[in-house]
Amino acid sequence: MCPFSSKAIKQYNRLLEKAELLARFSEKLQPEPNDVTPATHQDPWEKESGLDSDQVPSPATLRMKWQEEEKELQLDCGEMAYQVVVKSAALGALESELEERQSRLATLEARVAQLREARAQQARQVHARRAGHAARRAAYEALRAHARLQEAALRELEEEARDLLERLVQRKARAAAECNLRLERRERAKQARVSQELKKAVKRTVSISENPDTPGDGIKEGVEMTLALPAEPHFLESEADEKWKRSYRSASATSLTLSRCVDVVKGLLDFKKRRGHSIGGIPEQRYQSIPVCVAAQLPTWAQDVLDAHLSEVNAVRFGPNSSLLATGGADRLIHLWNVVGGHLEANHTLEGAGGSITSVDFDPSGSQLLAATYNQAAQLWKVGEAQSKETLSGHTDKVTAAKFKLTRHHAVTGSRDRTVKEWDLNRAYCSRTINVLSYCNDVVCGDHVIISGHNDQKIRFWDSRVPSCIQIIPVQGRVTSLSLSHDHLHLLSCSRDDTLKVIDLRVSNIRQVFSADGFKCGSDWTKAVFSPDRSYALAGSCDGALYIWDVNTGKLERTLRGPHCAAVNAVAWCYSGSHVVSTDQARKIVLWH
Repeated sequence: MCPFSSKAIKQYNRLLEKAELLARFSEKLQPEPNDVTPATHQDPWEKESGLDSDQVPSPATLRMKWQEEEKELQLDCGEMAYQVVVKSAALGALESELEERQSRLATLEARVAQLREARAQQARQVHARRAGHAARRAAYEALRAHARLQEAALRELEEEARDLLERLVQRKARAAAECNLRLERRERAKQARVSQELKKAVKRTVSISENPDTPGDGIKEGVEMTLALPAEPHFLESEADEKWKRSYRSASATSLTLSRCVDVVKGLLDFKKRRGHSIGGIPEQRYQSIPVCVAAQLPTWAQDVLDAHLSEVNAVRFGPNSSLLATGGADRLIHLWNVVGGHLEANHTLEGAGGSITSVDFDPSGSQLLAATYNQAAQLWKVGEAQSKETLSGHTDKVTAAKFKLTRHHAVTGSRDRTVKEWDLNRAYCSRTINVLSYCNDVVCGDHVIISGHNDQKIRFWDSRVPSCIQIIPVQGRVTSLSLSHDHLHLLSCSRDDTLKVIDLRVSNIRQVFSADGFKCGSDWTKAVFSPDRSYALAGSCDGALYIWDVNTGKLERTLRGPHCAAVNAVAWCYSGSHVVSTDQARKIVLWH
């Protein structure tokens, strides 16, 4: 209850008491009906006022005065009663508001208690997690220390292994050299003996009988001939015990010795070819070289335009005979086409790829086709069969390039998992994994050399016989493709700085840089190629145009525009030099002549 309301109630009670007192006094002062002369009566107020009896007012006056005061008191009481009612209503409202606030306060206090309990629980959890983190940090530090020790031990073991491997290789090389030397000495001694026997045989007299039935009538001729023998030895069967003196029905000693000498010279030449190979070495089976044209023809116009795939076409490649063409796209299909009379005719479709095709390649015999896919694998088909023959799985990310090596049944793949892998196709087995430190966008293969182009703007060279990188050539921009000339002396690279570069592999130096107004590399897998005679470099741009540069002069030779309305992804130049094919991101393939 508010202080103002309690004060008003007290005043109201006081007024009621005064009103009751005045009512009692007024009843006492009223005269009786039989009393004529009013009695002399002294009122208590008269004592208080201290007035004389002469100044006391009459009862009527007092009655009127009391009545007026009573009315005023009644008015005050009514007003006070009204104020009491108003204040009581206000007090009720305040009490309800107070109750509401007290209920809200109780709710908030309960909420505060819950929050305090939650805070205490969170604090306990934080404390427990900090203790757990401290324990894990201690365990992590212990593991790091253990890992450092293990790495140091691993480095020591690797160094020991390298030393052992080097010593083993040196010992094998020395043993092979000693064995070769012993064999060579043995062969030289054997050949010296054979040469002496041949010289003696040449100088001997050969008896020729015209009529073998009459031994006494034979004709004897003496023929002497000297033969100059080369110094190089060869394996020959020792014929020291063979008798050169024979009877012939019709022959001559000269023809005999010459034929024998021809055999000896052939053997010496064969031995000369075999020299330099280590003992027990098995010569690698290589593909026959693909014949290429002497002078390529520059394309001038589009002969045929097709919507070949269901989505963009990423790869294209001519077969060795220049009449078979393969295209691969994001629709996971490889289509084979025949080039007939300046048009493309569908041959058949290779199925079974697990992801988008990023690269296709024919082997030099034209009987197999290898494709790289986004399904972390490369797949091998036999031309003429629709289903995949082998799947080369082992990469952990998208395979961006797959190429055949020059030796039979071997291939190389590159991937975005920062590895290049060599494969034995007979067993579908990865024979070697090379960690290349960056995304690999393309690979090409030479004699015992693998060349890879990377996202870190570098071209790396790897020897199949050496475990480490043998050379690095930096370029400006991410490498999108590589193309090796037919003579394996020049390398063409395309990169995202919108340039093509020709690298002379004899001196490992950039010989030419090609660029042009309007030429822009459209993607990280844009392909550029040499012409078969290495006279021109060809690439497609993001505006759908084809640009051809002269390798010898470095000038832009020709720009082809027309059918393509989207970025050109890949180009191919047939081995005969008569046709060019281009593919784009709008499903089109164009045959140029």
